[in-house]
Amino acid sequence: MKYVIINGSPRVGNTCKVIGQVKRNLKGEFEEIHLVREDLGLCRGCYNCIMFGEDRCPHYKKLNPLVEKIKGCDGIIIGSPVYAMNVTALLKNFIDHTAYLYHRPEFFEKKALVVVTTAGAGQKKVAKYIDETLRHWGVNKVHKITMACGGKETLETKEIDKVSKKFGDDVESGKLHSPKFADVLYFNIWKAMAVSSEPIEADRDYWHETGLVYHDFAPEVKLNPFKSLFSKLMFFIMKKVLK
Repeated sequence: MKYVIINGSPRVGNTCKVIGQVKRNLKGEFEEIHLVREDLGLCRGCYNCIMFGEDRCPHYKKLNPLVEKIKGCDGIIIGSPVYAMNVTALLKNFIDHTAYLYHRPEFFEKKALVVVTTAGAGQKKVAKYIDETLRHWGVNKVHKITMACGGKETLETKEIDKVSKKFGDDVESGKLHSPKFADVLYFNIWKAMAVSSEPIEADRDYWHETGLVYHDFAPEVKLNPFKSLFSKLMFFIMKKVLK
């Protein structure tokens, strides 16, 4: 198994320590991306990635190698300490650069582990935000480790070991989990936008070229009959709304 670690911490602290403990429970190769070293540049909010394609991002040459590493891995590990009740600026900037993946999700066969540490509070809220982002990317299953480390000299490794082993077993199993109803809903919002009378061209091309426009969800992820019916209904409604 191959794991890509996206570390949003600007320093070597508790997040790095927890990720180090996670690695001890996983079998495979690791490639670590420390965003503090990447010189990605600030997202300009130019919308080029969404409207014209991700290759039109001003920072594409810096961003694309990172995205390609995600494409080539079996499991994604994303870590961030809590800064002002949110992810670090480094990680937020990276997520902002991947906004196009909300419109054009593609990581339907990936599993992810979110690691969030804090000196005080906010770890669950921040983990939920990263979880939601990954699900918009298409990620099949997200596991979470959230830890309040303030005032503690050593890590409580029991929970880290438990969750990381479960994550590793999930990645190795190759099993794809049924998506949540919210994921099916968003899938159909973006699909309906791609077939609207005035679609974003990059979206239209992606959904048709991948064939996703012809499916209730990513074809490799099986839906039960009820979710399949729900998908069809949502697509019908969203097409009416987004004419």
